[in-house]
Amino acid sequence: MITIKTEKEIEIMRQGGRLLAEVMRSVKNEVREGVTTKELDKFAETLILEKGAKPAFKGYEGYPATLCTSVNQVIVHGLPSGYRLKNGDILSLDLGLIWEGFFSDMAITIPIGEIDFSVLRLIKVTKKSLKLAIKKMRPGNTFGDVGNTIQRYVESQGFNIIRDLCGHGIGRALHEDPQVLNYGKRHKGSKIMKGMVICIEPMVSLGGYQIKKSIDGFGFETRDNSLVAHFEHTVAVAGEKEGEILTSLE
Repeated sequence: MITIKTEKEIEIMRQGGRLLAEVMRSVKNEVREGVTTKELDKFAETLILEKGAKPAFKGYEGYPATLCTSVNQVIVHGLPSGYRLKNGDILSLDLGLIWEGFFSDMAITIPIGEIDFSVLRLIKVTKKSLKLAIKKMRPGNTFGDVGNTIQRYVESQGFNIIRDLCGHGIGRALHEDPQVLNYGKRHKGSKIMKGMVICIEPMVSLGGYQIKKSIDGFGFETRDNSLVAHFEHTVAVAGEKEGEILTSLE
């Protein structure tokens, strides 16, 4: 069942989203060649606790870390480790926190050093597809409109949407209804209503869209080892206009 949030609940989620964005901005500034993904995880957890919030992912379905660090062909849920980032890598950071009983969730992809132009395009296209999708998050549209917008733009740019992973509702639980696909048909699916809070998260591949489980047991990666970008925002339908980004970095 899709839960509708009150104005008071959305305001709490605004506060949590702002805190999460502050943490993500600080973590992003620590990303560089030579740093380990485990160091980034410890840094993120320290910042979240300092703000009086709680990590959303740690302990969730057995996940042992605060930050998801997905490198290169890893799409999501990559486990932090002793891996040192190197020139040419791309790193997707996925982070969530709990503030006054409500969850927030966001993700960004960062290039490390010099990367190929095609990979830079991959990152830019994925980020723009999220921006376009958020414009569709208004009452009267459907989640099919959202997914179709992402799919049409991504495929028009020569990339592929990861189909077996998706966005989700969010609130008092990290994952709530509905599932929000990154592909679909216009005017299909559930209607978007005022009071919904949704995580939209396009995951886009330079190659194929088939996936496999990572060796760490938590992550998912492309079957053909092609590079992937991932962006996510927590978005509220707070009025009649396009969705309000609760986790904005800007």
